[in-house]
Amino acid sequence: MSDSARSAAADPSGPVPTGPRPRRRVSRGNVMLYGTLIVIAVYYLLPLYVMVVTSLKGMPEIRVGNIFAPPVEVTFEPWVKAWGEACTGLNCDGLSRGFWNSVSILVPSVVLSIAVSSISGYALTAWRFRGSETFFTILIFGAFIPYQVMLYPLVILLRELGLYGSLWGLVLVHTIFGMPILTLLFRNYFATVPKELIKAARVDGAEFWTIFLKILAPMSLPIFVVAVILQVTGIWNDFLFGVVFTRPETYPMTVQLNNIVNSVQGVKEYNVNMAATILTGLVPLTVYFVSGKLFVRGIAAGAVKG
Repeated sequence: MSDSARSAAADPSGPVPTGPRPRRRVSRGNVMLYGTLIVIAVYYLLPLYVMVVTSLKGMPEIRVGNIFAPPVEVTFEPWVKAWGEACTGLNCDGLSRGFWNSVSILVPSVVLSIAVSSISGYALTAWRFRGSETFFTILIFGAFIPYQVMLYPLVILLRELGLYGSLWGLVLVHTIFGMPILTLLFRNYFATVPKELIKAARVDGAEFWTIFLKILAPMSLPIFVVAVILQVTGIWNDFLFGVVFTRPETYPMTVQLNNIVNSVQGVKEYNVNMAATILTGLVPLTVYFVSGKLFVRGIAAGAVKG
């Protein structure tokens, strides 16, 4: 029998534990931490709760007051009216027309801006050309110019191109204004890829497009998700460009939401306004919750490094 075994047998209480004492799950620090997080969560979720319960109430129940009380009788009529019957100026077809206008703007804007920006970021990282740093500096400088300064020149430009008031004119505007920040994201992300990998591909005879499509793009899913979330959120929630560069028949969903909420004709239907607001925000919320983990991975993997 070994010495350790003999000592353990001689001491019925067993060996004395060493190391730091395990922390208690309930401590003053944990209570303060989780208490603060709960208060912050309630603070941000309370308006959403009020919107949801108000959208499920009828107007007689809303007039009684107590906006925090759950609905006594749940009704989805405000949602139906917000989608297909609410008046947005001269038209009374709800948000449905604006939804499809927003989709028609969103899809090509996201695809074009990400395609151009990813290729630009890749070229600025792995295929340096004369004047590349100057080009990148000018591109980033453009990201800090206030949008309001560019409105009138863009109106003139789109008018001369014959695109003013059309969906494709707004697609062009969103694509251009999304390029600077997306190019920065892709450039910083591709800079984290080992240069030896690209050099090895060049030695094997791979060209510009082969390296990008078969090597970098497949391993860059997180940063593409970051770009998609940023563009979807920015383009879908945009109001300024939508109201300036489109006409009533091509208004996006946010402009129609503004027309519904700020309508001064008839009774103010708060339940319809709340339902319309939630419907307008469902798309970016859905995209974020579906791909939220990849968004965090893309940010952590180099999206904000530089």
